[in-house]
Amino acid sequence: MVEDWNEWNAERVRRFRAEAAARGLPESEVEAWVRALVPGTFFAEGGDGPAVVRLGGFPGLPEGVPAQEYPLVASVDCALLPGGAGLPASGHLLFFGEPSLDFRGPAGGSVVHVPAGAATAVRKVDSVYGPFVEQELRTVWRHLSPLDGESYAESRWAEPDDEQYELGEELGDAWTAVGGSWPTWTFALGGPPVVLNDDPLSAPEDGGDWTVLAAWRREEGVATWLIRREDLAAGRFDRVYACADM
Repeated sequence: MVEDWNEWNAERVRRFRAEAAARGLPESEVEAWVRALVPGTFFAEGGDGPAVVRLGGFPGLPEGVPAQEYPLVASVDCALLPGGAGLPASGHLLFFGEPSLDFRGPAGGSVVHVPAGAATAVRKVDSVYGPFVEQELRTVWRHLSPLDGESYAESRWAEPDDEQYELGEELGDAWTAVGGSWPTWTFALGGPPVVLNDDPLSAPEDGGDWTVLAAWRREEGVATWLIRREDLAAGRFDRVYACADM
């Protein structure tokens, strides 16, 4: 595991600038791409460190927490997260959900922070989807990630033309060329939205400043938990929005 992710990411940005310049890409657009990069923490199986994320099984919840509508997807040990994740420094963050298109809309209760040292009891959730198979995710990395080329063009220009879409793809190719090889992640905190059919950030209709809180990737598709930036800063995990893309 890289000890200083900030330095690693800074070095990758330097390599990207050099690669983009070698390809003749406009400097102003290269810098716009860099500004649009999104930090995220990614988890995969393998490795020999502690299990930062545990998938599946049944949750341990404090007394007074309401019964859950969905089965447990992941339990994140916040004390083991790399610096800069922007989440609680201790305790466990539990994510509940399902790989179904019905998993869409305001989802209060689908993310629960359990404080360190809190007395908990195992709760079983009655669901056709769970419990999910238990997995331990020990491989962790934190890096800057771009939007996909099409999403980038649509966020950069109000009505992008073919050349602007192509430029977004070229910037993405230059970024990928200097990135090295990464394992396929299963669970992520933060990062850009994963777009299969629809951008999850376009799902809430209230015009709020939403960002990706977490994403869970499976063969069936991707489940995403969104949160308003002000709620993330305040630790208001009871106000998330959830959606699945299959």
